[in-house]
Amino acid sequence: MNILLVEDDPSVAAGVLDGLVNAGFKVTHVDNGKQAIASAASAPFDLILLDLGLPDMDGQDVCRTIRQSHQTPIIILSARSEEIDRVLALEFGADDYMVKPFGMRELVARIKAVYRRTSSQPDTPAGTQEIGPISIDRRQQKVHVNGQEVYLTPKEFDLLAYLANDPGAVFRRNDIMSEVWDTNWYGTTKTVDAHVAALRKKLGNQDWIEAVRGVGFRLTVSTS
Repeated sequence: MNILLVEDDPSVAAGVLDGLVNAGFKVTHVDNGKQAIASAASAPFDLILLDLGLPDMDGQDVCRTIRQSHQTPIIILSARSEEIDRVLALEFGADDYMVKPFGMRELVARIKAVYRRTSSQPDTPAGTQEIGPISIDRRQQKVHVNGQEVYLTPKEFDLLAYLANDPGAVFRRNDIMSEVWDTNWYGTTKTVDAHVAALRKKLGNQDWIEAVRGVGFRLTVSTS
């Protein structure tokens, strides 16, 4: 696996580099946001490890910029431990979030889990799925509402596609976290609520994703 490590602290970078190389990974290291964006655009990395506290720009902006044109899995490595930082990072397109300091065994396990999940083919309907005014193209990861393309982050798309597997069925929050994110994600299920709120806003109708009190969510789009 070819990994891009974005970390400005030399001591942290050296430790992570040694650990990942010993685990059998190929690692390229850069220490600022501009180099990270340029590297992600020019080389086919399998996964990106991204620090948030970079010297030239915030790591969340780096994540958001990369996500505009690339689907490479991104794991945030940060000393910021507040829940809001985790939620924002996921909203900007990160696939996982680890708080420093962390153990190398856990990091390697997270890398393998995220890569396995993002590189596998989802067990979902192929082609384009039409649900009322919503069109979901899983092959190209595009969504249209009334013929107009709606930009979704990778996680927002995955969430919508997951709910669309069985329109009208109720999906539990913990199941959504397990399937759309990863069983190794240890954050709260408030992350799901944040992504649902963003999806509702982008789709243009608050009623299309219904919250079932104490259980989870379901996609209830009228086909009339």
